[in-house]
Amino acid sequence: MKLIWMYLAYFVMVAVNAFANILPLNGVTTGEVSNRYQTLFTPAGYVFSIWGLIYVLLLIWLIGMTIKHSFVTEQIAFIFIASSILNALWIFMWHFSFIFLSIIVMLLLLFSLLLFYAYQKQISKRRLWRVPISVYLGWIFVATIANICYYLSVLGWTSFESFLSILLLILASAFVLVFRYKENDFVLPLVFVWAFVGIFLRDLSLASLVAYTALIMAILIFILNWFRLKQYK
Repeated sequence: MKLIWMYLAYFVMVAVNAFANILPLNGVTTGEVSNRYQTLFTPAGYVFSIWGLIYVLLLIWLIGMTIKHSFVTEQIAFIFIASSILNALWIFMWHFSFIFLSIIVMLLLLFSLLLFYAYQKQISKRRLWRVPISVYLGWIFVATIANICYYLSVLGWTSFESFLSILLLILASAFVLVFRYKENDFVLPLVFVWAFVGIFLRDLSLASLVAYTALIMAILIFILNWFRLKQYK
């Protein structure tokens, strides 16, 4: 029964995200809402294609859990369903321009994915099981920062945007490197590299200092992640 609810939550989440752009919800696509206010922490449009990868990986994870049904604990089922509901709820908050509420929902989603990651570690030590969650968690961390920057832009707090963007890039890089070494997770840092390169490409003509900071952080994360992976091997 737990698996049925998990599959249902998954397909509702995917359907809400799809139809929000097909209809579109409230007359605007997800990207059109983002374009109302430009922020320096927002990556180039192609970067958001990672959502397709996330949904595919989550479906593969669900199928794997169906096969290894003994792994489906109450905690895993609850947190997966909760994260799926929060994901869909964020779409409604975003499309109807409840930006502050969208941040609250995004923070709850981020917290739920941290719990999801921790619960997954408890039921299996194999890192392969964590890959979908690592990609999802990494992207939601980046998206949460971007969401907060967007809200500050809505409020008109743009005079120190370059400084704030650089600071957030450095702090996010520090977080991901600590996470990398603590959890020995080489997948999550790659999501940050993907996002930071996208920020570099988008900001290159807007704010070169922010752009090159993003590029330097992306290179730093990639190199340190690679060396750590080689040491582990």
